[in-house]
Amino acid sequence: MQSEGVIMRALSGFYYVRTRDALIQCRARGRFRLDGLTPLVGDRVMIEPNADGTGSVAQILPRKNAFARPAVANVDRLVMLLSAALPVTDPYLADRVTVRCEKNNCGVILVVNKCDLDPAEKLREIYAATGYEMFAVSARTGEGLDALRAALGGKICCFTGNSGVGKSTLINALAPDLAIPTAEVSRKLGRGRHTTRHVELFDIGGGTLLFDTPGFASFGDEMETPILPEELAGLFPEFAPCLGGCRFDDCTHRSEPGCALRRAVEDGRVHPSRYGSYLRLYEEAARLKRWQIETGS
Repeated sequence: MQSEGVIMRALSGFYYVRTRDALIQCRARGRFRLDGLTPLVGDRVMIEPNADGTGSVAQILPRKNAFARPAVANVDRLVMLLSAALPVTDPYLADRVTVRCEKNNCGVILVVNKCDLDPAEKLREIYAATGYEMFAVSARTGEGLDALRAALGGKICCFTGNSGVGKSTLINALAPDLAIPTAEVSRKLGRGRHTTRHVELFDIGGGTLLFDTPGFASFGDEMETPILPEELAGLFPEFAPCLGGCRFDDCTHRSEPGCALRRAVEDGRVHPSRYGSYLRLYEEAARLKRWQIETGS
């Protein structure tokens, strides 16, 4: 008899599926490869038991969303860790991820980590108008952890950020029993060593599940469905009040006269850093050939 479960970890061709009664090591049916499907950590699946206590992934249930890298599915909130301490977060790198989340119907929580070392006021100013939940925390001192834990309650959340920004350390602070390996940040390189080698989903109680994933070096959108230039502005939530208010209906918000978005930047209603990210992302999207966008190549 088939049973439903969630893939908690994928490693070396095995899928570890948590059902109501147990954690079962499974292989995926060969037909998934023929259908061009790959089970992902976070997938809700149906499995069939084997006589030896293992199982087979027989069906992938409908997904809320999915990301190609890191390979995760059904994410309620992506928890984006930012830092003005070592390593310093590049806002453009963070904006690439928030735009991808908007495209994939995934909520965003911004977490300024290591706030005991640097409060990151400039980073917090950049995102103040986005409407994203934002928390200042310190995994070392415990500041802000209770508020963050409450915001995560009952959700499936994926942690990501620069390598060395403190993802694994923060997860350990939220759930000490997990004891995820951590490493110091290299002062010479300004980044951390990758202590997270694979994607895993952790249950920290109260219905809250946390992904731990590799850092930004492994978070890329080149494998995702390309974003059309004309849809990009709609993926910045603070741009919404401006859209539709331009002189020209087909305004690209770059150099056209009477652009409501550029006026909002000048008036301080949209942060110049976010608008700068929009321009860079627009240029990238515009360079894609139409056939690449249509085929996702």
